[in-house]
Amino acid sequence: MIEDRTGAGQQPGSQWYDGEAGPLVRPYAMTGGRTRPGPTGVRFDLIALVTLDTGAPGVDDDTALGPEHRALIDLCRLETQSVAELAAGADLPVGVVRVLLGDLLELGCVTVSRPVPPAQLPDERILREVIEGLRAL
Repeated sequence: MIEDRTGAGQQPGSQWYDGEAGPLVRPYAMTGGRTRPGPTGVRFDLIALVTLDTGAPGVDDDTALGPEHRALIDLCRLETQSVAELAAGADLPVGVVRVLLGDLLELGCVTVSRPVPPAQLPDERILREVIEGLRAL
């Protein structure tokens, strides 16, 4: 028997079970030990938008994907969401969500639209001039 921090004894192996939360699964078990989102080399920003491709094969096949993949697909089915929103909605670490999204992207189940870099956004001065021009009309 193993003693925990409170001094109470535990059965060997019970440290992997939380009475309230249930069995604990380590993040690396969900991704098969992977830390990067596949060979595609895609980097998922926290604000990258993920959209479900409803016509993709395997999207509605419950046996082809794991439960974490299914959870992300179900969240995307409702509406387009950011990577951060998906991580919060699935209650998974962002690193795990990135790896799982890499799998879904390779399968063609989702599409990812990346945010526009700030350097490519129009200058604020130009926007103010356009607003002033519209007001003058």
